[in-house]
Amino acid sequence: MLLRNATVATMADGPAYGLIEDAAVAVEGGLIRWVGLESDLPDSYAAPGEDMGGRLITPAPIDCHTHIVHGGDRAREFEMRLEGASYEEVARAGGGIVSTVRATREASEAELLAGALRFADALIAEGVSVIEVKSGYGLDVETELRMLRAARAIESMRPVRVRTSFLGAHAVPAEYEGRAAAYVSEVCLPALEQAAGAGLVDAVDGFCETIAFSAEEIAPVFDRARALGLPVKLHAEQLSHQGGTRLAARYGALSADHVEYTTEEDAAALADAGSVAVLLPGAFYTLHETQRPPVAAFRARGVPMALATDCNPGSSPLASLLLTMNMGCTLFRLTPEEALAGVTRNAAKALGLADTGVIAPGMRADLAVWDVRQPAELAYRIGYNPLCRRIFGGDG
Repeated sequence: MLLRNATVATMADGPAYGLIEDAAVAVEGGLIRWVGLESDLPDSYAAPGEDMGGRLITPAPIDCHTHIVHGGDRAREFEMRLEGASYEEVARAGGGIVSTVRATREASEAELLAGALRFADALIAEGVSVIEVKSGYGLDVETELRMLRAARAIESMRPVRVRTSFLGAHAVPAEYEGRAAAYVSEVCLPALEQAAGAGLVDAVDGFCETIAFSAEEIAPVFDRARALGLPVKLHAEQLSHQGGTRLAARYGALSADHVEYTTEEDAAALADAGSVAVLLPGAFYTLHETQRPPVAAFRARGVPMALATDCNPGSSPLASLLLTMNMGCTLFRLTPEEALAGVTRNAAKALGLADTGVIAPGMRADLAVWDVRQPAELAYRIGYNPLCRRIFGGDG
C-alpha cells in the first residue's frame, strides 16, 4: 500500500504535529515502511499508489480508558438528577454504581459482549484502533472474570485491539459495606489471581477516592500486580486529594487518570516515574465539576497528557473520542496539538504500547485518513466525523 499526495501528522517529535505536507506513506506487511516528502520517495516505492487528494493522515486514535463492558444503563438516574433528585435520593431509589453492579451480575457473557460492541462500533467509526476496557462492575470473582472474557472477545468480533485492565478495586459492594480491606483480601485479590492466571489481564487498576478505596487499601492490590508482573494504573485525585497520584508514581504506574486535584508536587512525582496523566473531560462535564486538572503543571514538568472517553454508564456516558478532543480543548484548555497527541502518542504510552501512536518506519500501520486539510480541525468541530478511511494493521 502506497498513500500519496497527503498531509501527514506523524505525531513524532519535531515540528508541530510532526507535520509533513505533500507526503507519502508506504505500508507493507502490516507495518509502516517509509514516510516523508513524496518528492523523496525511494525508487523502490515507485508504484502508482493511491492519491489521497491532500487529505490528512494521522495515527489511528486510541481510547485508553473505558468501561464499555457493563450491564444496563443509568438513563433514568440522569433524568432524576435533572428533575432535582439528590445523589442520596438516587441511591435510595436503587441508582448509582449499585444498579450497574446488579445489572452486570445478572447479564450473561454474551449479553455483556453485545452491549460492549455497540460502543466499540461507535469508536471504530471514528477511526479508533485500540480500546482499553476495564472490569469493575462485578465486584465478585465470577462477574469480574466474565467481564474480562467479554472484553477479550471484542477482538474476535471487530477489527480492533483491546487492552484489558482489572479494576476489582472499583467500589465496595453492598455485602462488604464498611469492610473495604476485607473485600480486597477476600474478593479482589483472588479475582486478580484467577484473571491473571487465565491470561485476561494486561494491567491492574483501582479507584482511590473517599467513595472508593484509600491509598493504603489499594497498595496490596498493586503489590499483588507487581508479583504477577503486571503494570498498574489508577483512578486518582478525581473528586478530592487522597494521595493516589503519589501512590501511582511510587509503583511506576503506566498512568494516573482523572487527576483533577493533582498538585504541583504530584505532577513532579508523575514526571519522575514516567507516568502519563490521562485526562477525562467527559466525567468532568457530566458531573458538573469545576476543578480542572493542573495542565500547566503537567506541561512544565513534561508529564505526557492523554485523553480518553471514560465511556461508562454513570459519570461519563460518552462514546466519541472526537468529542473528547474538543472537550479537552474547551474545558481543560489543551491545544489541538496536545489533544491529538493525547489520543495517539500519549494514549499508546498510557497503555504501555510501543508499536503504535506515531507514524514512523517499523510501527503498526494503524492509520486514519481524514477529509480535512489541517490537524486542528479534528478538535475544532463538534458532532462531526470527518473520517474518510480507517487502516488497521495495513488493511482498509
